[in-house]
Amino acid sequence: MVRKGLVIIWLVSLLSVTGALFWYNDLIYQLPTPVPDHYRPVPKGTKIDLENKLQFSPEKPVFLHFYNPECPCSRFNKNHFRSLVRQYRHVVDFAVVVMSDQSYTPETIRDKIGVNIPVLFDSSIADKCGVYSTPQAAILDSRQRLYYRGNYNSSRYCTDEKTSYAKIALSGLLDGRSTAAYDDLALKSYGCTLPVCKN
Repeated sequence: MVRKGLVIIWLVSLLSVTGALFWYNDLIYQLPTPVPDHYRPVPKGTKIDLENKLQFSPEKPVFLHFYNPECPCSRFNKNHFRSLVRQYRHVVDFAVVVMSDQSYTPETIRDKIGVNIPVLFDSSIADKCGVYSTPQAAILDSRQRLYYRGNYNSSRYCTDEKTSYAKIALSGLLDGRSTAAYDDLALKSYGCTLPVCKN
């Protein structure tokens, strides 16, 4: 009887600790990413000079996916990002900008994400676009002007279609709208701080 009681107490304790850890991890990723001291906001419409790092069609918009393989939020975002590439790759040029202090090859990143698109390891692109967390999207129009910089979704797992911000912005750009309709959560950075997942 005593043994049975100890097992029950041990199981309840284990479940409580597991639940608390899950709750804590979920909570920290629902908080906005702290704005770095050196952060310089980049207004919409700013020309983003990619310095010919990507050989893309001059007629197409560019979608930059800021990605950190060590960031849980970036991992949760993979399926959503892949679906955007599949849906829009014929009219939009996509690229991954890796934000990590670890060493990766382009092939490794493509395998991790599951799409065959260009991969860049230039952190200066994040500064140019005003990005300070991952995952983030930056969408440039066909003249390389910043149209959108922000979150993919209000949901950590990118499952809420109503707040699919990057997709809404991309649709707005392709439809010729000067701005897309989304709420304040779209532009307030959530996720992991750069260059590694600390938040």
